[in-house]
Amino acid sequence: MSTVALAPSFALATPVVADKADNAFMMICTTLVLFMTLPGIALFYGGLLRSKNVLSMLTQVSITFALVCVLWVLYGYSLVFSEGNAFLGSFQMAMLKGIGIDSVIGTFHQMIHVAFQCSFACITVALVVGGIAERIRFSAVVIFAAIWFTLSYLPIAHMVWGGGFLAADGTLDFAGGTVVHINAASASLIGAYLLGKRVGFGREAFKPHNLPMVFTGASILYIGWFGFNAGSASAANGIAALAFLNTVIATAGAILSWIFAEWMARGKPSLLGACSGCIAGLVAVTPAAGSVGVGGALLIGLAGGIAGLWGVVMLKKWLNVDDTCDVFGVHGVCGIVGCLLTGVFTASSLGGIGYAEGVTMGHQVWSQLISVVITLVWSGIAAFIAFKVADVIVGLRVAEEQEHEGLDVNSHGERAYNS
Repeated sequence: MSTVALAPSFALATPVVADKADNAFMMICTTLVLFMTLPGIALFYGGLLRSKNVLSMLTQVSITFALVCVLWVLYGYSLVFSEGNAFLGSFQMAMLKGIGIDSVIGTFHQMIHVAFQCSFACITVALVVGGIAERIRFSAVVIFAAIWFTLSYLPIAHMVWGGGFLAADGTLDFAGGTVVHINAASASLIGAYLLGKRVGFGREAFKPHNLPMVFTGASILYIGWFGFNAGSASAANGIAALAFLNTVIATAGAILSWIFAEWMARGKPSLLGACSGCIAGLVAVTPAAGSVGVGGALLIGLAGGIAGLWGVVMLKKWLNVDDTCDVFGVHGVCGIVGCLLTGVFTASSLGGIGYAEGVTMGHQVWSQLISVVITLVWSGIAAFIAFKVADVIVGLRVAEEQEHEGLDVNSHGERAYNS
């Protein structure tokens, strides 16, 4: 039987035989999370772009998905979940060495754990491309993805879920507030700065070319997120049920808070606002889903909707950055809000499951803040290195005339719409 260091949500007693119900539950959750990337993220981001670049986004998401899957099996899983130091594991399980069909982790087969965690890695890297869309070279995306996955995703995941530094410090991150959302958002922001603004940004109206596609992608993400959050309980148990319900209520709250705030500020509620509020709520509740009560989840969702709207309207202007799909404004801002509020609403007095023995609310919130800062800085430095390496090798940005014509034709030789 193989053993690995696991996040608190995976720290279950290890039986000799896997539980069939938990096994099936985890396979379903893994499928849902994979479905979030292909086609969820691809459609959501693709619809937000101009029509001349939609295929480039679908292709970038597809290639990063495939690349991360391969790298995860080669060395990623091992560097996250094998024994190592405070910041990274070892190559003990490279190419899944020692993991066979009889290997069990918790109450399900370890191979399913490999696939489930792979789905998290895939969507994290795919999220990054939303902020750098419509002007980056395809080859640069591939180089960046391989380097940043290795330098940032793996260490952060090990620190939080693999028994590393942040886990030892008591960080609560049930399903990826730091590992997925803040991690991806920081990298995307650095990439947006390094690439510079799109030609015409600030002078032309860059509107989503297909809002029904955005709605479809957001809806797929909403449904898939139940695998994301409930699956992080690693069993079909009460914590999974809590995470499931919290995901429903937080997202509903965020949709309402975003829409009503937008309605008051702009005079009209929009479908784009509803879709954005949906993602904001999902992101905000992710770190908290398995440890806060339903009331706490609702308040986190309401706060996430307001914070996300502020992130894409006000913060984006203050940062003076062309974050194409508002990755930092939503995933970064709402991820930070969710992580910090997890430290508050996990308190048993506020309906949560309670802190570890001897931990106070102040200590927990401080631990959450430390995890946020470390993730932002670590991911940002890793992204800077990865983008600079890609720039040296192939160059980051396409030529201006290619950007004008669109990446679909110039990078991939295709058009999304030929009528």
